[in-house]
Amino acid sequence: MKNKYLLGVDVGTSSIKVAIIDENAQVLGLSSSSYRLITPNQDYAQIDTEDMWRAFLKCVRLLQDGKNIDLSRVAGISISSLCPGLAALGENGEVLVDPIIYSDRRSTKEAEFIRETVGADRLFEITANTAMAGAMSGTSMLWIKRNLPEIYEKTKYFGHVNTLMAQRMSGEFAIDYSNASYTNLFETTGGYKWSEFLCRKTGIDIEKLPPLYASTHVVGGLIHSDLIELGIPEQTPVIIGGGDTACATFAAGVVKTGDVCESVGTTNVLTICVDQPKFDRGFINRCHVVQGTWIYQGALSHTGASYQWFRDNFCQDLVEKAIGNTKSAFELMNEEAELANPGSGGLVFLPYMLGERSPIWDPYARGVFFGISLQTTRKEMNRAIMEGCGYGLRQLSEIAERVTGQKIKEFASIGGGAKSETWAQIKADITGKDIKILDMNDMAPIGAALLAGVGAGIFRDVYEAAGKVEKKVYKVIKSSNAHEDIYNKRHMVYTELYPQIKELYKVGSNLQ
Repeated sequence: MKNKYLLGVDVGTSSIKVAIIDENAQVLGLSSSSYRLITPNQDYAQIDTEDMWRAFLKCVRLLQDGKNIDLSRVAGISISSLCPGLAALGENGEVLVDPIIYSDRRSTKEAEFIRETVGADRLFEITANTAMAGAMSGTSMLWIKRNLPEIYEKTKYFGHVNTLMAQRMSGEFAIDYSNASYTNLFETTGGYKWSEFLCRKTGIDIEKLPPLYASTHVVGGLIHSDLIELGIPEQTPVIIGGGDTACATFAAGVVKTGDVCESVGTTNVLTICVDQPKFDRGFINRCHVVQGTWIYQGALSHTGASYQWFRDNFCQDLVEKAIGNTKSAFELMNEEAELANPGSGGLVFLPYMLGERSPIWDPYARGVFFGISLQTTRKEMNRAIMEGCGYGLRQLSEIAERVTGQKIKEFASIGGGAKSETWAQIKADITGKDIKILDMNDMAPIGAALLAGVGAGIFRDVYEAAGKVEKKVYKVIKSSNAHEDIYNKRHMVYTELYPQIKELYKVGSNLQ
């Protein structure tokens, strides 16, 4: 009997990745393609649905043609997606509003309304989260109701990106618990259901929220001709999947209480798995794709994006130098950052470039270089961005240790930016934690493929699935206390600076 394949798709912030694995979780192929975001102004950010679907089909074709993968052997499909990405869907799955993603800020007033109407304490008690524009999709639902009332009435279901993708593939509507945790309308703390109380208080019709399922649930069989024509068998099980960082960390082995993982990319997310619903307001809290567990997610939203911004605007000479060079512009930037002294000559960077989630939950916040002097040069600013990420990680890990009562000694690190040894050493020294860099990139689509395997019956359960993934260690970075004093002082500045200036952010803000 031929070995069966499993397909996982990950819808990221501006690109899609597709992975196909076999029954032993060996990666047979991985492809990616970018798609267009709809950003008419700085406060709006939506996915162009049709361009996203086109990119998905392109990824599948790349694997079929480039890797000669026999798509007729695909036995299950599942979805990982950025979270949230709120779409309004009509009776037959037609997209009435393209997915509004986490960085969208148009619903700031609606977030304030939810906090005031429900009460911040009651909201946290039920959902384990606060309300923030874009970052919790209930705010976007309410914005649609207030500003697009005709579309609200036509909406059959509000869903996240995996709802949209699963419906398009199978014709059936669903959302998983990890995504539902980011709506402000779901009983994250143990009910596993939509909250009638929250829907009533916010004015969102509970009938417009899709059916809830575990991440391994089979939504339906494949019916979409685009994929069937490529060779994937009709009625192949479509599994609902989960949020991207939940899927990625699941593939990296975060499956039981005490497991900790950092994922490094555009954002930097620290994930801690727990088996008791005890939460802190500094984290985004959600159900894990491993049923019966929850994850704290400390999402530093713009750390990687800040470094890319710095490259694009201040390091063009290094970009040009990298052309035809064996080293990338980022590697050359890392080398320059190493020339700056630890502590960056007194410079501290707040990476809140377009608002921030964990732990401050402030859509008005923006980036800050604090402590610039006449001695400050590019290398200090470069290093300060890296150190800012380290201070943020330390702040989040200290919150987690306080809530769980357990000391974090080390954590795994995955993702495209994890292999920057310069950055990893800075983070290890600032946090006092050893960092185990795994030779594992693009884990979210692999996590989705594993969930497909559980749903399709290829794997016995999520533990067998995660256990089959080879977790090859790229390098272990040991923390050093050589610069402990200076990092302690800068960390104090980092944590105390935002409270001192937070009201000033609103003065010049364009947010309504």
